[in-house]
Amino acid sequence: MSSSPQPSQTVRHGDKRYPALSRGFNQRWIATPEYVRLVRSPEDARASLEAAVRETPKNPDRKRITVRSGGHCYEDFVCGTDVRVILDVSPMCDMYHDSDMDAYCVEAGAGNWHGYSHLYPMSGKALPGGSCYSVGLGGHITGGGYGLLSRQFGLTVDYLYAVEVAVVKPDRSVELVVAKRDDPDPDLKRLWWAHTGGGGGNFGLITRFWFRDLPEPPSMVMLAGLAWDWKHFTKDDFTSLLTAFGTYFRDNQDPSTAAGKLFAMLVLNHFSNGQIGLLAQVDIDDPGGRAAMKEFIEKVDGGIGPKATAMRTSMGERPTVAQAQIPRDMPWLTATQALDSSGEDQCGKYKSAYISKPFDAAQMDAMWVGLNENGHPGYSNKQSVIQIDSYGGAINRPPRDTAARQRGSIMKMQYQVYWTKNDQKEADYLAWIRDTYKATFAKTGGVPVVGGDNTDGCYINYPDVDLNDTEKWNRSTQKWWTLYYKDAYSTLQQVKKRWDPLNVFHSTQSVRLPD
Repeated sequence: MSSSPQPSQTVRHGDKRYPALSRGFNQRWIATPEYVRLVRSPEDARASLEAAVRETPKNPDRKRITVRSGGHCYEDFVCGTDVRVILDVSPMCDMYHDSDMDAYCVEAGAGNWHGYSHLYPMSGKALPGGSCYSVGLGGHITGGGYGLLSRQFGLTVDYLYAVEVAVVKPDRSVELVVAKRDDPDPDLKRLWWAHTGGGGGNFGLITRFWFRDLPEPPSMVMLAGLAWDWKHFTKDDFTSLLTAFGTYFRDNQDPSTAAGKLFAMLVLNHFSNGQIGLLAQVDIDDPGGRAAMKEFIEKVDGGIGPKATAMRTSMGERPTVAQAQIPRDMPWLTATQALDSSGEDQCGKYKSAYISKPFDAAQMDAMWVGLNENGHPGYSNKQSVIQIDSYGGAINRPPRDTAARQRGSIMKMQYQVYWTKNDQKEADYLAWIRDTYKATFAKTGGVPVVGGDNTDGCYINYPDVDLNDTEKWNRSTQKWWTLYYKDAYSTLQQVKKRWDPLNVFHSTQSVRLPD
């Protein structure tokens, strides 16, 4: 006889777990909530949310109720100073086949690694999601979710069939609702749709996801990890490298081909790091996989003067992959584990961009200046990074209708900078990332506008509150919600009005109730 789920646990000041559970991956944001509640089941989540909503705050300046899955929110949306209660769903991390739903159920507290280490061995299937093992699926999926398999198979939300959400009603009672892709109720169908790219923390507390027709990863992949020493780069070499990378992915967008399945990550570290890195993976169950990897490396490496060597240093959040200068054949799960890191928990700032065509000369010039030793005299931080991921392929196939609207890009950028807490140079690090990003997209107001010559907005799972600042950092004509959601935002607002009318779930960049 199976036991019923244990009830939630409440962690308050004085509990030795409290400091760890009141913060996330980004150490910039440390909350001091009245309590953290660890919920263990959907009903437990419902009851915990209802209790929190009906309580009177002890401190009127701390009213927000937030949900923590993996703790990887880059801004203060979960662990802010105005947070009163954190509902931590990480104990709900099971994965199983639900015969009634005819779908694989993934609980919202599971992380990416659960999907690799649990779902794949059990079923031979996987979510085509992220490469950072500890990222919680509750947030990752709802933002669209992509990773090394996405060019081959698409986004995680392309397979989402249903979602269970605890929602707050106008009388402050809370109910669990299940919203399906084919739901006959239009309100429920739109609630499902909102979770296919509308971002986490907007509509309710997610407890479970169900997926149908999940893809089967390749049994074997080829993994390459090489680097070039910065000191050997000229500006022409740098431009040639970026041009070759962008051109390759512009010209190889068919996911039925080996080249269209190949994923690569170009890690443009600051000069002080010492190296620029490249990681690439291709399906070698496909007979053309080996040739695709060879051609890719030749095209990217062949037109520059520096000689490729082994990685000797970290690459942003990535570990050093020192033994893959000669591409290695590895089982898919083994390769995923080799790449699967979230880095040290430090302070960080992030920015993003969708890129629909190869970089233009002005963009490459700005990146060169931002990364080169002479660009910011006296600046030194080896964890200052512009990471460029390959994109498109199956992501850009005519999709089911989802809220993930960027379906025409060939690359995705992530600007990153890290430092340890109390570092006296924090202002310098923030200035570097802000100035470099603003310069890259100077001709469109400092941001990668939707519908630009080669840009298409920003990624909601890499939130950046600077986009709200229309005086200094976003001088374009597009608001932050357009940069994230394009034409989906007005519908997301209607979903918000229907399912979170009291605006319980809110942050600096949450979907807003319509006027």
